[in-house]
Amino acid sequence: MDFSVLFFPIFAAVLFLCLFRCSSSAVDRRRRRHHRQSPTLPLPPGTMGWPYVGETFQLYSQDPNVFFATKQRRYGSIFKSHILGCPCVMISSPEAAKFVLVTKAHLFKPTFPASKERMLGKQAIFFHQGDYHAKLRKLVLRAFMPESIKYMISNIESIAQDALNSWDGTMINTYQEMKTYTFNVALLSIFGKDEVLYREDLKRCYYILEKGYNSMPVNLPGTLFHKAMKARKELAQILARILSERRQNGAVQSKDLLGSFMGDKEGLTDEQIADNIIGVIFAARDTTASVLTWILKYLAENPTVLEAVTEEQMAITEGKEGKSGLAWEDTKKMPITSAVIQETLRVASILSFTFREAVEDVEYEGYLIPKGWKVLPLFRNIHHNSQIFPDPEKFDPSRFKVATKPNAFMPFGNGTHSCPGNELAKLEISILIHHLTTKYRWSIVGPSDGVQYGPFALPQNGLPIVLGRKP
Repeated sequence: MDFSVLFFPIFAAVLFLCLFRCSSSAVDRRRRRHHRQSPTLPLPPGTMGWPYVGETFQLYSQDPNVFFATKQRRYGSIFKSHILGCPCVMISSPEAAKFVLVTKAHLFKPTFPASKERMLGKQAIFFHQGDYHAKLRKLVLRAFMPESIKYMISNIESIAQDALNSWDGTMINTYQEMKTYTFNVALLSIFGKDEVLYREDLKRCYYILEKGYNSMPVNLPGTLFHKAMKARKELAQILARILSERRQNGAVQSKDLLGSFMGDKEGLTDEQIADNIIGVIFAARDTTASVLTWILKYLAENPTVLEAVTEEQMAITEGKEGKSGLAWEDTKKMPITSAVIQETLRVASILSFTFREAVEDVEYEGYLIPKGWKVLPLFRNIHHNSQIFPDPEKFDPSRFKVATKPNAFMPFGNGTHSCPGNELAKLEISILIHHLTTKYRWSIVGPSDGVQYGPFALPQNGLPIVLGRKP
């Protein structure tokens, strides 16, 4: 083997880890201190890997499903590791996930890698607990609750129909096109009809910013991180201009998310508003685009399911007796479509895990989770547990005809930090599926069994398809 091929990835990983908050030596000292203080309370089983690097290379050089599943088979549903510069405890049971995300959520604060934190902004909802987080969550929910988003249906329909028309008769990269669709819906939900005025500038800056999300946080000219931070600064300037124009035009009380943040009673600074707007775009775009990409793959590979969805959607169209456009009530007449969305979220498990950090020493199941250690609830492992979901690799929407076991299905997370925009995500997916299945057909181009990770699980090459109108 030519070991020079491995040098630069390993060197980059080491540099990346050195820039994180936790150092291996500090971890070792903390571990020894905890053992002295709690001699009868052991750490979870597992290995910490190489010095400094831990097991990061093993995780990112193979299918993460294999990495996690191998660990779980060897050590059980709770085990330790050392990933991305910090010691971690990984949990893979519904009970443990509930303990971390719901029952004892106050003991585990949300956390992200340093690069994401700097790009999204430290005022974003993701990085906080307590009163500030509760306040922001209330504002986001106010803009994304059914009573608010039901009035967006016609505008989302227009975005969906424009997207489908542009794909007609061509071969497209499904994931890239779905990113554009979900980005436009995200801007609509944030800025209302004003989004058309700023769409291209926002899109240009955000596309540069997203390339740096998983880069090393080295702010040197020429690096992805440096380019991303410049784009983030410009993005904040555009948002400042939008805020100023709204105040001058007296449009502060708009019903979109920006209006929710700008209310006089809320007392948010422009920096807080900008950080949270950027964070919402980040949360709303790529994950929903990934789900839509997998839905097209699963429907294409399961013609019986596709036929059932199409019949359901055609029945809605025929029942409107010539009336154009979907209504809120129509989106509630899609049980088969809803089951397809749920099963896609389960099988694909777009978010394989989430990050939390213990704010103090915590005991769980006779093990010590030391203060400062990361805790990773492994959603993918829970969703693919054969004792909960028989034949878990099979795509079978009918399994959602009955309620799932509590805390066993968490595609949007759980507890106070669960995704507040899940209703909007399901709405925009349902609207696109309606127009797609009633008016178009598509076929996958090339092999469809490969999976890529970066950072979300996706069909290989973004699922190239050829799409055309039905005769």
